Amino acid sequence: QVQLVESGGGLVQAGGSLRLSCAASGRTFSSYAMGWFRQAPGTEREFVSAITRSGGVIGYADSVKGRFTISRDNAKNTVFLQMNNLKPEDTAVYYCAGGEEGYKSTDTRYDYWGQGTQVTVSS
Repeated sequence: QVQLVESGGGLVQAGGSLRLSCAASGRTFSSYAMGWFRQAPGTEREFVSAITRSGGVIGYADSVKGRFTISRDNAKNTVFLQMNNLKPEDTAVYYCAGGEEGYKSTDTRYDYWGQGTQVTVSS
């Protein structure tokens, strides 16, 4: 079992930056692939970014490519999402997720989820 806790969300103006963190506890963090998803009101949860357990494979949704950067520190059991040049359409609750090794961009393939952190981007 893995417990995930996100932090770092908040209110920011368009063009600003935020860095989300997801701290993991429980079983060995380094054995899990990790991902970030987001859900805006009235919409389905959507993929943002994912990283394999060693960081060797990384991917992004087209909507965030070039603006967001995912990384992980296995020594600190933490995965990060650096978000730059934020836009109002990035407003959502952001969730981190963990699952068995292998790059995955589909939420149903993840086993563990955090409670989410709100990101609000004002225009």
